[in-house]
This record gives sequence, structure tokens and C-alpha cells, in this order.
Amino acid sequence: MAELGELLQTTMRRRHLSAQALADRTGIRTPRIRAFAMDGAGGPVHPTEEELVELAGALGLPLPEVLHAAQVPAGTPA
Repeated sequence: MAELGELLQTTMRRRHLSAQALADRTGIRTPRIRAFAMDGAGGPVHPTEEELVELAGALGLPLPEVLHAAQVPAGTPA
């Protein structure tokens, strides 16, 4: 499975979405989305579970794939 940053970059590129367009779809601030895409979940800005759920929905990705990429343990409520 891809790390969160790689997963976001690949999916955003494939769907022709900028960080701003994804921010408009999710309500997550653009700088946070850029940080997630650049640094993944291990960078200085950590995504919340709610943000991961929103990103999965906006990008049409299965939530378990996004949680795995963000290294959220299985069984953790999302």
C-alpha cells in the first residue's frame, strides 16, 4: 500500500484535482492538504481521522486504503 502522501499525490493527479479543489470539496484547509500530500501522515502536520474520512470520500478511495496509508491501526474507529 502507498504511504499517504504518495496516495494523495497520485490520486489527485489522476483526477486532475489541485489542493485547492480538494479543499473546496472537503472543507479541509489547503495548506493542510498540501502538507499531507508532501509529508504524508508522518510529517509535522498530522491528519485527523475525520480528515482522512473526508479525503477518502472526496477522492473516491476506499477508507481502509486511506487509513492504511496513514498508518492508522486497524479497528480504530473512523
